Amino acid sequence: MSGQKNVVFITGATSGFGQAAARLFAQEEWSVIITGRRGDRLKLLEEQLAPLASIYPYVLDVRDAESVAEMVSTLPEEFSHIRTLINNAGLALAPVKSQEVSLQDWHTMIDTNIKGVVNVTHALLPKLIEYGKGASIINVGSIAGEWPYPGSHVYGATKAFLKQLSYNLRCDLQGSHVRVTDLAPGLAKTEFTLVRTGGDEKATEDLYKNTIPLSAEDIAQQLYYIANLPDHMNINRLEIMPVCQAWNGFSIEREKK
Repeated sequence: MSGQKNVVFITGATSGFGQAAARLFAQEEWSVIITGRRGDRLKLLEEQLAPLASIYPYVLDVRDAESVAEMVSTLPEEFSHIRTLINNAGLALAPVKSQEVSLQDWHTMIDTNIKGVVNVTHALLPKLIEYGKGASIINVGSIAGEWPYPGSHVYGATKAFLKQLSYNLRCDLQGSHVRVTDLAPGLAKTEFTLVRTGGDEKATEDLYKNTIPLSAEDIAQQLYYIANLPDHMNINRLEIMPVCQAWNGFSIEREKK
């Protein structure tokens, strides 16, 4: 694809990791496709980034497979030669025990974190394969896809799916030159926790109190690094935690006598 500008397709670009990534890639003069469900935020982000790079905003619900396919099939020529896909759209809900969670919350996480990634990836695979050397799929997973903890339930399971999907895509794409990475952040301070707690600002503040968590910009830097690896290199999985976060051993229930 000599002569073509680098194009990155970012889902969930209206906040958090996705928005920070859009800013960084635009600063580095990539052409950026920004998608998300909140049109007002997309418009504002487009206005902020337009002086830096070519921006293509599109209001998109990744859970809607038909809308995703239609969007991809109608991309302008300038944005059609996609080098990097960042599957960032996702969410966690109801950080309580499984027996206390509504079934709808589980379905929402499955539809967004699994079906959304599958919809976008399937639609863009032909374009990424056509691009060839240098193309990348970066799936934003989570340490929850590897390490269980109370209240993670279906969220952690969706991220475990994402990890295994990334590995399996690597197998199927061997010979196409398309790289696939599962980027798995740990404790990070974004709107993520506010959404997860249903807007509970105190719970969010308590979680990050007296810590130095990862920032959206920290993860954006890693996304940009992965996208710009030499063509022959692939990071299969990159797990990142802040220094203040570590494992806490197994929980043991002791009988009362």
